Amino acid sequence: MTNTTTTDVLIIGAGAAGLTAALAAHDGGAKVTVIEKGGKLGGTAAISGGIVWVPDNPQMKAKGIDDNRDDALAYFRSLDHGEMNTETLEAFVDQGSNALEFLNTQDALELHILDGYPDYYLDHPGAKTGGGRALDNALFDFTALGDWADKIYNGGDVMRMMLIETPLGGGSGIVEQEEMQRRIDGDLRGWGQALIGRLLKACLDRDIDVLLQTRARKLISEEGRITGVTVTKGGVDQTINAQRGVILATGGFEWDEELKTTFLRGPLTAPASPPTNTGDGLKMALSAGAGLGNMTSAWWMPTLSMSGARWPDNGAPQKDAQRSMPVLIERTLPHSLMVNRQGKRFCNEANNYSALAGAFQSFDPATYDYHNLPAYLIMDSQYLGRYPIASVMPGDPLPDWIVQAADLPSLARALEVDAEQLQATVSAFNMHAESATDPEFGRGESAYDRFYGDRSRPGAAATLGPVEVGPFYAVEINMGALGTNGGARTNGMAQVLDVYGEVISGLYGAGNVISNPTGSVYAGAGGTLGPALTFGYIAGKSAAQLGNA
Repeated sequence: MTNTTTTDVLIIGAGAAGLTAALAAHDGGAKVTVIEKGGKLGGTAAISGGIVWVPDNPQMKAKGIDDNRDDALAYFRSLDHGEMNTETLEAFVDQGSNALEFLNTQDALELHILDGYPDYYLDHPGAKTGGGRALDNALFDFTALGDWADKIYNGGDVMRMMLIETPLGGGSGIVEQEEMQRRIDGDLRGWGQALIGRLLKACLDRDIDVLLQTRARKLISEEGRITGVTVTKGGVDQTINAQRGVILATGGFEWDEELKTTFLRGPLTAPASPPTNTGDGLKMALSAGAGLGNMTSAWWMPTLSMSGARWPDNGAPQKDAQRSMPVLIERTLPHSLMVNRQGKRFCNEANNYSALAGAFQSFDPATYDYHNLPAYLIMDSQYLGRYPIASVMPGDPLPDWIVQAADLPSLARALEVDAEQLQATVSAFNMHAESATDPEFGRGESAYDRFYGDRSRPGAAATLGPVEVGPFYAVEINMGALGTNGGARTNGMAQVLDVYGEVISGLYGAGNVISNPTGSVYAGAGGTLGPALTFGYIAGKSAAQLGNA
């Protein structure tokens, strides 16, 4: 006999979207249950930088930073190539600030502005060049979680700094030894750990049931309405009835090879997200007849894969999965450039990471191949003497995934790249880099290009410097992602729609499992988490209210 339990609102997935939905549904008077297939919760958000991008947010209002609905919508519409849905886009813009304000009142969020952190497309109307829309998390005391402290996924890393203190947020990356020891002793954490820690603490304070190692298998439908889910826990099938509704918040499908091959527009070979993102929610939505949107896209990210780096097991089908690291700062620093297999540059290396997918996934019909994959980041000794690459600091012994050669021809042979072309590429780059210019791709012209560079150098020199002092080094760069961002279509109330555009009663969605409200546009740092929190908030409210109607 199958064990059966009953709740009002059942949420599948305990990441940022799911935990936010739980709080919103609880606030709406619902009994809430959250299930998570892994042994730890938090998913992609927990191992992320934790930045939240929301226009006209409460922090901007408190500081008197000008922003408004019209500017935000103008910004998105100037970037739209037909994939944005007006209703869901406006729901995000209109409700984002309300979602953050709600989470503030629940003690589930503590954010501050990343001063000077610009939007990603500064030449478009409505962009904020001086920042304000990207928000960073304050440190969170993990001792407040008790036994739950080790139930939040961290991928093997614990970050004791706020992002604003690191080079990613414009800081030095240095914390005084005494202060760092205080943070270690008190188990203070930043980044996505702080985001998920606060959300989880708020859920626990409200006695919201959070069940780990509980995998949703199948939606249950009665008379056209979703009324529950069949789950497996400890090898035993169970039924959880949901009287008001089911919310899908399971993340993307970037670790499912079949789904990637079926839907994505180009290669995604090295995801930067945890391997638990295997499209569970998408498959359930499809089984219920959900319509789809934005399926060819992802939150793209150039990545490098360090040999020996593996994801810790968290209930993913893939065991011993390769861990790939986002390449954010490394490709923007002086004395470096990126080339393809022909030894040619093919992009502005310092451009925003999500937009770079277009360059990496350029298809050559003559060879019937993606000619810019893999790519190689080329660096000289000036670079390695000054800057880290991934976890390798200046002066550290070189791991096997960094290729070293005495001169450029030798490096080209080691990479199996055309030596003559590589030499010509570097020579042309160096000629202009001496004067901090890049007439070919415009690297350094944008404030965003310079933000992640060496800001001790003026202007475009923050990102441009000649590659000329041997020995020379290279690492392979592939196309990864922070997650996919296509999935089940929803309306502005986060209700999942069927293939005819009609509401599937009792089914809601938030996060990377749905068709993203901003389409394929990564508006600024935190462009994934802003919509995830907002639609988690909307979904929780809607399920509690509509399901009780």
